[in-house]
Amino acid sequence: MDMFKSVCEEAVVAKDKPGLFFSQLKKLQEWKEAEERKLEEAKLSEEAAVALAEAEREKTKAAMDAAQTAQRLADMEARKRKLAELKANQEEEEKQRALDKLVNNKAAYRKYTLDDIEAATDYFASAHKIGEGGYGPVFKATLDHTAVAIKILRPDISQGQKQFQQEVEVLSCMRHPHLVLLIGACPEYGCLVYEYMENGSLEDRLFRKDNTPSIPWKIRFRIAAEIATGLLFLHQTKPEPLVHRDLKPANILLDRNYVSKISDVGLSRLVPASIADGVAQYRLTAARGTFCYIDPEYQQTGMLGVKSDLYSLGVVLLQLLTSKPPVGLTVHIQEAIEKGTFAEMLDPTVPDWPVEEALSLAKLALQCCELRKRDRPDLDSVVLPELNSLRNIKLQHIANNSEIQHEANNSEKVASNAPLHISVPEIRSQENQVS
Repeated sequence: MDMFKSVCEEAVVAKDKPGLFFSQLKKLQEWKEAEERKLEEAKLSEEAAVALAEAEREKTKAAMDAAQTAQRLADMEARKRKLAELKANQEEEEKQRALDKLVNNKAAYRKYTLDDIEAATDYFASAHKIGEGGYGPVFKATLDHTAVAIKILRPDISQGQKQFQQEVEVLSCMRHPHLVLLIGACPEYGCLVYEYMENGSLEDRLFRKDNTPSIPWKIRFRIAAEIATGLLFLHQTKPEPLVHRDLKPANILLDRNYVSKISDVGLSRLVPASIADGVAQYRLTAARGTFCYIDPEYQQTGMLGVKSDLYSLGVVLLQLLTSKPPVGLTVHIQEAIEKGTFAEMLDPTVPDWPVEEALSLAKLALQCCELRKRDRPDLDSVVLPELNSLRNIKLQHIANNSEIQHEANNSEKVASNAPLHISVPEIRSQENQVS
């Protein structure tokens, strides 16, 4: 403004001087144009600022809407899971009450006659046959209005009778949410009567037998923790620990809610408590179990310890991640991790794997699969806490994903409260009497 005043004064003074007058007029015109440019730039800057602020407001609103939508989905998922858990708990309680009625209070297990077994299986009709175990066929039947699985031990199997008596004596003394419950037995025919597991074996479900749906990763993580919990129960059995010795997906059964339970504890042998620590070893006459799941050190030397089961558990954990056969699986996973292609190893039928957590589980599994027992982690202090941590991944991982209809985490109520110790009186002496 001062410049404008100065130019005007000079213009008045120079009005009688044409040259000077036009010079000052030109300056005045240039100043006016400069001011107009500044005004236009200021206006454009203001419009840009307003547009930017509006864009930020829209972005903030969109983020808030997305967060609210995600929260609503998470709340809905939580309510669905809660209702499913309540329903599963009710079903489990009803099932348990029915099973309790079958167990004779005066005996460790209920004894059935051959007539009972034949009537329940329609004389072992093929229509009732649901599987073939290592010791013989398995039939689905109904005893006392309750669905059961009846395992028939083949008489031609070496040590079959000894196996039968060991399973009856040991399993009738112990109960755990993640061990298949022994209801009773038929001593005269060598039959074992177990609770019936509606969804069959983990092996069948991982490989989608009969075109069944793929198991969601959330359930797989839960199953991993459940298996380890049941295994720890066996290892902490008193007065002496039990080693399963044949842990594999075929021997892990799933109930109607996909709660997992370890079966076929009959391959177990008692390990003296005095050597049941990290370097525990117990010599047996011959290695048993399925080749790919057997502890290599036990396979070579016949030296058995509680950490022999850790190797089998490691292979099972890798199969939970990949749904692949066990042959060479540890090597393939290790190579994939080193090459940075681990995500390609995950079961492709599961679309929403949390890759970071899956990688943590794979690394833990590989530690369990170390060739030497002493290099494997402790089940109680290392493996189980890590698996429990993975099973408790927050809902945000699945807020925007729908899981298949069979997901129901009713096992949450039992894992933390399940007893880990049990007394098995004089099992060793009974085993010696049998032999």
